[in-house]
Amino acid sequence: MTSLHSGPDSIYDLLGIGFGPSNLALAIALREHGATPHEGTGPRVGFLEKQPAFGWHRGMLIDDATMQVSFLKDLVTMRDPTSDFSFLCYLRDRGRLVDFLNLKTLFPLRVEFHDYFEWAAARVDELVEYGAEVVSVKPVTEDGEVRYYDVASRDATDPGRLTVRRARALCVATGLEPHLPPDAVRSERVWHTSELLPRVAELTRSGAPVRRAVVLGAGQSAAEAVDYLHRSFPDAEICSVFAKYGYTPADDSPFANKIFDPEAVDLYHGAPAEVKQSLLDYHRGTNYSVVDMDLIESLSRTIYQEQVQGRRRLRMMNVSRIREVEPRDDGVRVTVEFLPTAERQDLSADLLVYATGYQPQGIGDNLGEVGKLCLRDEEDAVRVGRDHRVVTAPNVTADIYLQGGTEHTHGLSSTLLSTTAVRAGEICASFLAGRGLGAG
Repeated sequence: MTSLHSGPDSIYDLLGIGFGPSNLALAIALREHGATPHEGTGPRVGFLEKQPAFGWHRGMLIDDATMQVSFLKDLVTMRDPTSDFSFLCYLRDRGRLVDFLNLKTLFPLRVEFHDYFEWAAARVDELVEYGAEVVSVKPVTEDGEVRYYDVASRDATDPGRLTVRRARALCVATGLEPHLPPDAVRSERVWHTSELLPRVAELTRSGAPVRRAVVLGAGQSAAEAVDYLHRSFPDAEICSVFAKYGYTPADDSPFANKIFDPEAVDLYHGAPAEVKQSLLDYHRGTNYSVVDMDLIESLSRTIYQEQVQGRRRLRMMNVSRIREVEPRDDGVRVTVEFLPTAERQDLSADLLVYATGYQPQGIGDNLGEVGKLCLRDEEDAVRVGRDHRVVTAPNVTADIYLQGGTEHTHGLSSTLLSTTAVRAGEICASFLAGRGLGAG
């Protein structure tokens, strides 16, 4: 692709930091409104992504894992059902539209949806610079006003080379980062689920024996990791450790799922703090530490079949926590405590996999000193307007939009695919209106 024009004399109307599904959806919306990486009649936009190519949770693209949201909640359909960037247009382009319809499902394979994302990203490739890791964002002040941001990025192929791009607005969508328990240290034998597939492939190629693997966690990723390891290492015992009595089914009932409707974001954003908290508490079961019922039933059948056959490899260590992890030359020693009795058991394991979820990065992690320009509420959380624009100090006229890290202002869907298309449309409209360009 053509490299994005760089230097402080080259001013972008909007520069996106990160290029996962959220900023990809925004790039599409802006492209459909005439955006270009060059000076011209339309808004000048660009996106920076530290990965060498588009990638979305590649480490968990298990071959038979399906999406947990409808394909209609793709990059564009909820914003514009006529867009040719839809999943259905992708299927038509790939020659699988009729075959997919014959499956009678709303939930494609995860690997297929990732291919859809790559297909869409390739069509807006001119707007993106891959292998560009943002290392600093600095405010640019003119006549007492912060009118621009200078974004410095490091070239992955030449780490000593920094490129500076100046922008009138930013859209930060750096995604979530793996969360690990305190003092947990990743190694060749201690992983986070985000790296599951490449680590298993590497271990399989090495021929190293796997006699026991331990997975900590009670959510969808934990259950998928347990199932995948059980299939990948047919001679190994797989121990699933979690504090609950059993996996909790995800609440995907029609009424509960309305928490992800665009209208629910309106209500949530305007609600008092105590109402927001109660909504998060009531509906955590739609997203956090829950597992699809089909997978729960499949794992249960496997356990029973192994009981019948007299060879139990799948072991559910419920109401338990990991208390100690000791690295060893050939694996790890994991101490598991059964909480009702405080009894402890030492497990010699070849693998320990943390399925402990993800967490948003702080705004200071992404924006450095620019984060000090962002106003905060009584809980010290960043204030964010309904249009996903950060509320900044009065002398700041350069906008900052957030995609993610806004659960406290926009609800459970702020980090999910459910409202990606709608959110991208809202940011696009706000940005264009702010530039006097109009969104229609």
